[in-house]
Amino acid sequence: MPMITARDGTQLYVKDWGQGRPVVLIHGWPLTADSWETQAVGLAEAGYRIVSYDRRGFGRSDQPWDGYDYDTLSDDLADVIVALELDDAALVGFSMGGGEVARYVSRHGARGVSRLAFVSSVAPGLLTSDANPDGAPADLFDGMRDGLRKDRPAFLRDFFKDFYGQGLTSGVSQSALDWTQGMAMMASPRATLECVTAFGMTDFTADVAQIRLPTLVVHGTADKIVPIAATAQRMAQMVPHATAIDYDGAPHGLVATHGDRLLDDLKAFLAA
Repeated sequence: MPMITARDGTQLYVKDWGQGRPVVLIHGWPLTADSWETQAVGLAEAGYRIVSYDRRGFGRSDQPWDGYDYDTLSDDLADVIVALELDDAALVGFSMGGGEVARYVSRHGARGVSRLAFVSSVAPGLLTSDANPDGAPADLFDGMRDGLRKDRPAFLRDFFKDFYGQGLTSGVSQSALDWTQGMAMMASPRATLECVTAFGMTDFTADVAQIRLPTLVVHGTADKIVPIAATAQRMAQMVPHATAIDYDGAPHGLVATHGDRLLDDLKAFLAA
């Protein structure tokens, strides 16, 4: 398998498809790079070089015990960019992956990167506070960890119903649900638990404040996992000249439920 060695020796599984200006796709929790299927194929066919990788602890990458904080995760992203000698790249982060994009900008100075996209992203932060009254309380993430410890397969099965908005305004096939469950169960239990803490409790406000690149913010108005008011709407206000697109009625997992529309919006943003 194509692997890149991170600075602490962790092996990261990487896909590198097509030729042209690079686009790095960073997946959400608790999935793998495969979740970008529609966009990865479509963008490669449109003439872009598509790089996607499995986050440490997930999919086909190594499963170390530690390293699930955003400093380490953004260092992994930096190591992928350096190893593949990427320049003028676009970073596209979905859900948890949006945090890696924001932290990469502040920690690594946006080296090799020319534009950013945040899709259903947790940035600038999920946790409720005076500055984020629409956020989630800390005990919500405690409950997620408790559910994962008790019965990880059952918890994830129920989680993905809200993830895709099953039975509401959208949804995916049972086959797609089964595929998603399979991706999630490839992850180590430790990584799955630790990343709940990372994406739930990390405040990216200071990271987002340093963004000066062209930025696209895409979010579903019916997102039950990452509420739009706590994240995308604040992001659009914080980032100068950000382009914000709300998908009316779309759930969190719009990479699949609205995959073709997202592909078209990414093409337009990349071509602008």
